[in-house]
Amino acid sequence: MSSNPSSPPTPGARLDRAGTLSGLKRMAPMSLFVIAFGLAFGVAALQQGLSGLETLLMSGLVFAGAAQFAVLDLWGPEIPVIALIATTFAINARHLLMGASLYPWLRHLPPRQRYSSLLILSDSNWAMAASDYRRGETNVGMLVGGGLALWLAWMVGTLIGVVFGSGISDPERFGLDVIMGCFLLAMLVGGTRDPWVLLPWGVAALASMAALAWMPANAHVIVGALAGGVTGLLMPPRSAKQEAAS
Repeated sequence: MSSNPSSPPTPGARLDRAGTLSGLKRMAPMSLFVIAFGLAFGVAALQQGLSGLETLLMSGLVFAGAAQFAVLDLWGPEIPVIALIATTFAINARHLLMGASLYPWLRHLPPRQRYSSLLILSDSNWAMAASDYRRGETNVGMLVGGGLALWLAWMVGTLIGVVFGSGISDPERFGLDVIMGCFLLAMLVGGTRDPWVLLPWGVAALASMAALAWMPANAHVIVGALAGGVTGLLMPPRSAKQEAAS
């Protein structure tokens, strides 16, 4: 029996309300920590001279916690636009690879669903969505529902910081800055049993550390992402039998 050459070789992805609600519920526990980050940002933004409305608009439209904290140092009566754009790009450049890694999955969705789902892409819902993809899940609700949960938590936290004007002004003091990293590490260790996956991650880590020591600020984000991505591309493909043996 002949097959249609234009048909996808793997089951297509789908997005529905049930999957989105499931993703929202699965991400809800992680979202509690995001509220603390949002609260800290709301307080820091007010201290830097932003109005409450400007702070809420930035969180709602940008939705990039690390980048938002970084640009606060550049905020003032005269804003260096080029430096602000470069800093934001450097910190969020990883989203280029995150989106590309999900393309084989999302390409089966209608364009409107495909691109709108990436508007709320962040580290945590990407990690869990990528884990679903590796397991063969066809519903992309984790990406969308998880992103909505994180965005809502970020907005709630920012609003609390704006309303009360005080809170956690130094997240590192309470160890909140390592929560996301620990979460992603847990996803890496628990997501696959193939030791070969550690190679691109190890190369990315070493390249990032070298760039952090010898290159300009925030360059390590781009260098690490490119080094890990190129390593993954150059690795020979692994058959299902080899992966099972690992």
